Amino acid sequence: MERAGRSSTLGSTDDVELEPSGTSATIHLDMTAGGGSSSSDFNPFGAIDDVRFKTDDDLPDVMAPPFFSKYGDFHTIDWQRDLARDRLRHKMISKKKVDFPLGLLQSGWDAGAGWICVLFVGLAAGATAGIIDIGARWMSDLKTGVCADRFWLDHEHCCWSSNDTFYKDDDCKAWTKWPWMLNYYNSSSFLFLFLEWIFYIGWAVAMSTLAVLFVKIFAPYACGSGIPEIKCILSGFVIRGYLGKWTFIIKSVGLILSSASGLSLGKEGPMVHLACCIGNIFSYLFPKYGLNEAKKREILSASAAAGVSVAFGAPIGGVLFSLEEASYYFPLKTMWRSFFCALVAGIILRFVNPFGSNQTSLFHVDYMMKWTFIELVPFAILGLFGGIIGSLFIFANIRWSRFRKNSKMLGGNPIYEVMLITLVTAAISYFNPFTRKSAQSMIQQLFDRCEDQIDEDSLCDQNKALSIAFGQLLWALIFKFVITIFTFGIKVPCGLFVPSIGMGAIAGRILGITVDQIFRAVQATPGHSDYFTCQIGKDCVMPGLYAMVGAAAVLGGVTRMTVSLVVIMFELTGSLEFIVPTMVATMFSKWIGDGISKMGIYEAHIELNGYPFLDSKGEYPYSTVASQVMRPSIHRQVADEMSMSDLRELKNELSVITESGMTLGDLESLLRQTDFNGFPVVVSQNSMHLVGFITRRDILLALHTARKTQPYVVTNSIAYFSDGVPDAMPGGPAPLRLRKILDMAPMTVTDQTPMETVIDMFRKLGLRHVLVTKNGKVLGIITKKDILQFMRNKNSQ
Repeated sequence: MERAGRSSTLGSTDDVELEPSGTSATIHLDMTAGGGSSSSDFNPFGAIDDVRFKTDDDLPDVMAPPFFSKYGDFHTIDWQRDLARDRLRHKMISKKKVDFPLGLLQSGWDAGAGWICVLFVGLAAGATAGIIDIGARWMSDLKTGVCADRFWLDHEHCCWSSNDTFYKDDDCKAWTKWPWMLNYYNSSSFLFLFLEWIFYIGWAVAMSTLAVLFVKIFAPYACGSGIPEIKCILSGFVIRGYLGKWTFIIKSVGLILSSASGLSLGKEGPMVHLACCIGNIFSYLFPKYGLNEAKKREILSASAAAGVSVAFGAPIGGVLFSLEEASYYFPLKTMWRSFFCALVAGIILRFVNPFGSNQTSLFHVDYMMKWTFIELVPFAILGLFGGIIGSLFIFANIRWSRFRKNSKMLGGNPIYEVMLITLVTAAISYFNPFTRKSAQSMIQQLFDRCEDQIDEDSLCDQNKALSIAFGQLLWALIFKFVITIFTFGIKVPCGLFVPSIGMGAIAGRILGITVDQIFRAVQATPGHSDYFTCQIGKDCVMPGLYAMVGAAAVLGGVTRMTVSLVVIMFELTGSLEFIVPTMVATMFSKWIGDGISKMGIYEAHIELNGYPFLDSKGEYPYSTVASQVMRPSIHRQVADEMSMSDLRELKNELSVITESGMTLGDLESLLRQTDFNGFPVVVSQNSMHLVGFITRRDILLALHTARKTQPYVVTNSIAYFSDGVPDAMPGGPAPLRLRKILDMAPMTVTDQTPMETVIDMFRKLGLRHVLVTKNGKVLGIITKKDILQFMRNKNSQ
């Protein structure tokens, strides 16, 4: 492998809109090809200010502020170049420390900017999560009624002051059902039940329709979970507007509406997206992060941790989630800032207390029993079930999402799709007590332990557990699995954590009831072992524990999370004693899921959407070298003889620029005929010896500036990327010197370099491209897109 020392030019990278003339070039945004520009002669004030002419007149004005790095939409950032910019900025600030006191204050502010920024992010994320939780809970209860005296209270808080309730979800006189407002009070009559059903469906459809309208009209990026896109953004991909203020506002409002509508979705996944929106917005208050895409991703990584922290009340799990699942670049200082951000967000959520329980854990349990070794068998069975059902869900959801994407009728009518799915969900969910209530309430009920108390359902009534509860749970599991396949991916804010936890909790509770009955049957048998002599429901089997383990198993099977999942489940329930059963189920779920399909749901959606994401956890199973994956170069003189149709067919080939000999018109023609984001510069077409690399943005800006500011630079002016520039002939066009916008140390590999090494370079260095050479001659270029396309072609064979 050939690798030169890399230094970066802090060039002006602002987008340039060229005048619509016959010779002007146009900007084409390509999301994979290209790379950064750098120079061995480091110039901190921009690449374009070195456009020199015959008389060495004053240089053109800088087109963008120093250290500013703006990428086009669907571009990949140059990690090495941006980090080099930040090192130079830090070096310049450090030199100012001697200027007391302003220099010292500026240095101190720069050092603490990251901590202050994540502090703001944590405060805002905690407050946002509290508002969303309170709003979603209140609107969810609107489907059944309203608190007549204090309409702003949800069902539980409305009934707190009443003394006529016997159990948690019982009705009270203060809570007014919708049929009561129409003077129908006989709750056992068919008309009363029909009206209640109609109101339930009507409110659900109205909420989801309003959510999809907000998304479609104001912020199309506010739909979905957001985690697949966040993973790509943290890996260096740029999606303009995805983390903007309108996306944040509309997704916050839409998340309240969609989760309250009763759709089989959760608000925990979108909270990661919302937290990253907050991080992106606050980063612009600190130019150190707002104007440097690589540094901004440190704030976004901390924001992702805060999102999980406020979603589940799991600060440590949030940090591990950002490290294991979300982040691509995660230095040690980012981990500490993520921990601090998640901590602040958790404290604010505890202060807001949206659930009224004075606890940060979403599903707090207090099991008073110990698990036994024999129970590891059913826990492992739950892991097997989680891996299988998770793989089936991924397969079915991706097939449906691909059909939705390719179908004009379905993909072009997202409003009707949301209304139809909501109608079906609400109409069927109403008749099952487990699916009628919110997913959070259902999961909490399944996690709870049975006590000697009156309950409105049959979970804890041993006379009805098999006949009624078992059947209701089985139907709820099947319905949840099927409807979630069609729900995840619709054009409303929707997460997958809670539906997965819900399916797992139902399956675990079913298995817990079954094991409980087995223990009872064995205990009732004369001469049974003393091992089974215990108080059923107190010391032997706790069905709620099985629900908790099943929730972790299915969530692991869907997302393929491991360490972070176990910690999240521990913090989610507050039960440290049962980490080992959760670990057993999670590992079996991971093994079975990976055995069926290597990708989790988020990676599958990344591949479906065609994002250039190179998973750091993936393996490259093919024995290939760089020359087999690269895009080969074509000679410029051959391309000049081709028609436009032939050039379009060679669009994926690599074009090169010669060190000298090409005119300004040739360069503009090259830019018009190709959409590459950068070009290798070679000595000549015959030798193809590499000189350097130049980005499309830099050369566009250089030519545009020269055209507007230098009257002697014309179409026939020769462009030189070398030091030896001859003097212009009297009356002839002036030469154009472009050496200092040239990256003199591009990343290169030889043609026989194993692709495993090339992929490690992309993953660990955050490269945009790498040039393939042989004996110093350019053979081709490799980008993320080339690697992913090669792997897809191999998998399809």
